[in-house]
Amino acid sequence: MARFVLWGTYCENALEKRAPFREEHLSRLATLKQEGTLITLGPTESSSHVFGIFEGESRAQILSLLQQDVYWRQKIWTELEVYPWIQAF
Repeated sequence: MARFVLWGTYCENALEKRAPFREEHLSRLATLKQEGTLITLGPTESSSHVFGIFEGESRAQILSLLQQDVYWRQKIWTELEVYPWIQAF
């Protein structure tokens, strides 16, 4: 398994727009965390960007998981960039 870093952006007024979808989003993240795919994920303090670390078989697999998330489907996340990551420490 390899690790991957997510760097993405939120839409304008994301805090308000995400409200109807937040429970579904958090429930799915909890499942991914329990399965060992999600290491950590969260917004920047300004809620303008999202950062995450995932473990999986490929970049394509992680990107596919992210694109299935309700935040992506409802355009709360507006851009997703996934990079292979080497943990030095």
